[in-house]
Amino acid sequence: MAEAYIVEAVRAPVGRRGGGFAAAHPADMGAHVLTALMSRSGVDPAAVEDVVFGCVDTIGPQAGDIARTCWLAAGLPEEVPGVTVDRQCGSSQQAVHFAAQAVLSGTSDLVVAGGVQNMSQIPIASAMTAAEPLGFDKGPFAGSKGWTARYGDAEVSQFAGAEMIARDWDLSREEMEAFAYRSHRRAIRAIDEGRFEREIAPYEGLTTDEGPRRDTSLEKMAGLRTLVEGGRLTAAVSSQISDGAAALLIASERAVREHGLTPRARVHHLSARGEDPIRMLSAPIPATAYALKKAGMTIGDIDAVEINEAFASVVLAWLKETGADPETVNPNGGAIALGHPLGATGARLMTTLLHELERTGGRYGLQTMCEGGGQANVTVIERL
Repeated sequence: MAEAYIVEAVRAPVGRRGGGFAAAHPADMGAHVLTALMSRSGVDPAAVEDVVFGCVDTIGPQAGDIARTCWLAAGLPEEVPGVTVDRQCGSSQQAVHFAAQAVLSGTSDLVVAGGVQNMSQIPIASAMTAAEPLGFDKGPFAGSKGWTARYGDAEVSQFAGAEMIARDWDLSREEMEAFAYRSHRRAIRAIDEGRFEREIAPYEGLTTDEGPRRDTSLEKMAGLRTLVEGGRLTAAVSSQISDGAAALLIASERAVREHGLTPRARVHHLSARGEDPIRMLSAPIPATAYALKKAGMTIGDIDAVEINEAFASVVLAWLKETGADPETVNPNGGAIALGHPLGATGARLMTTLLHELERTGGRYGLQTMCEGGGQANVTVIERL
């Protein structure tokens, strides 16, 4: 049976909105991690067969197939193509899936997967609001007879979805704030202990993640207004708007042999599932159950988990349903503290997961994340 290996993985620091990446062109951000990836792997860039990058809101400097633009901006060979993927927040995790699937199918031997997003320059949902002057001012679903017949006029919003999850799983504001506070403390500990140093390629003086707040407290969180009137969620229990980029090199057995590479992990399982697009963000729950069953595993077989902290309610509901050990889940903090640069987060999580398995000696790692449209990807990797 063919195998797909992770040979190298690297990320940029995650920049806070208006922070270290605010003036950086997204192509240069992606080029930065691609340059680092090629340098660290020692692979001849001309041997790469494709570059698959995730990105959301591909307008302005993120338009024009940013995967291709990043590769060229890095000064890498013109004969290597690139393609940009949009599975919303899971875009670069899907990029890893596509790269691994190309290798597993035998059609490719070396594929780069990753993602980039500059939310300081291109705010979230810019691709939707850009159509407002054309008369599409009520979102991408308005006017679809099929969508309306199926879902009516229900609000389609990640904020509404996160509130629905908090209600459906009876998650209190205090419980979510305690989780958010823990995310910051874990991220700060990871930074102070140097856990991220191996995975980060510093960018023009930016050497570490800008998001974690050392001065936050449960008292400060309690004083914030809720996102919606009568709701339970606040900005404190939500992922941060951020800028970032990450990239991984996926190789076949033949590529490993011919290029003298040392695999760091094997892709053990990959899948994606969908659920209610109105509640939207709960899909990691059925997707994880599906993945574990298909892989012949239980949650107890997993040594480390990275689940995107889009909102605290997403992770807490997932924990309730899966029975996972909270100590193994986002052990170095998550997007509430570290930030969520949409199209780059999937590759960032995979990079962090790989390094955490290596740090602890764990064998299996699982990554999942909620995505627009009520979807979720799940990847299981085995450290080698």
